Amino acid sequence: MEPETVFLVCNNAVLPAWLLLAVAPGWRFTERVVQAAWIPLLFAVVYAGSFAMNGVPAEGGSFGSLAGVMTLFQSPWAMLAGWIHYLVFDLFVGAWEVRDARRHGISHGWVLPCLLFTLMLGPIGLGLYLVLRGALRSGFSLLEASPA
Repeated sequence: MEPETVFLVCNNAVLPAWLLLAVAPGWRFTERVVQAAWIPLLFAVVYAGSFAMNGVPAEGGSFGSLAGVMTLFQSPWAMLAGWIHYLVFDLFVGAWEVRDARRHGISHGWVLPCLLFTLMLGPIGLGLYLVLRGALRSGFSLLEASPA
């Protein structure tokens, strides 16, 4: 399979999960599908495959400088791996926002704009959610409640 095909499949595969988070966050199906580990695990396999297809990184490629990272991402397979990284982590954060909002009694209507921004601009969406959470629940901590 070509990297462009894998890109299109992965890009489109996360959209139903985002739609479920937006319109049916408390539905049992959403909880079983989006909140389960299988989506990140499936993408982890594709992610690893993208690295395997990349082969030897270009000379000068590294994570130690911006120029080095740009060199690493010259390969379509490496760029695909980077994009899958974004897809998985943004979806994970969006799912966390929905769970966290429910735990804290924050209306889903307030969370929807945060989800949109998390999908499109990851850290900005998370930042908006944290500001919302802080404003409505007087706290910016990311600590989860301890199990009893």
